[in-house]
Amino acid sequence: MTDAATAPVSDPETADPEGLAFVARIGLGALAERMGIVFTECTPERAVATMPVEGNTQPIGLVHGGAYVVLAESLGSTHANLLAPEGHVALGLDLNATHTGSARVGLVTGVCTPVHVGRSIAVHEIAITDESGRRCSTVRITNMYKRLDG
Repeated sequence: MTDAATAPVSDPETADPEGLAFVARIGLGALAERMGIVFTECTPERAVATMPVEGNTQPIGLVHGGAYVVLAESLGSTHANLLAPEGHVALGLDLNATHTGSARVGLVTGVCTPVHVGRSIAVHEIAITDESGRRCSTVRITNMYKRLDG
């Protein structure tokens, strides 16, 4: 877990402070941090994060498909944990990604919205767009809720 003081969260005054405090408290993990992922919003209705293109590309200069997936899984898993029943943690079960565009510069933005949140599973859709608003990837993630022991 990341120390709350160093977790990459931006603009806590313009977004839900409780949701962003939750993200800061649980952290993003070393991979997401290394990739420059920054949460800008985290509410019960949705989570939003950005990721720089630079440093997350294939050899030909396009965002690597795996980078889109890391952004999406960071969003979906974090949001599922925000909504988890008391005493439970969200664990990934399934992920599906369809890449329909390629960013070359700037930031990409992922917007994560719940499709279904129940007592045992959560399903989220993450739409990732480039700076012009063009969709680059659509990801669906399913998390199960597991009771924490002790």
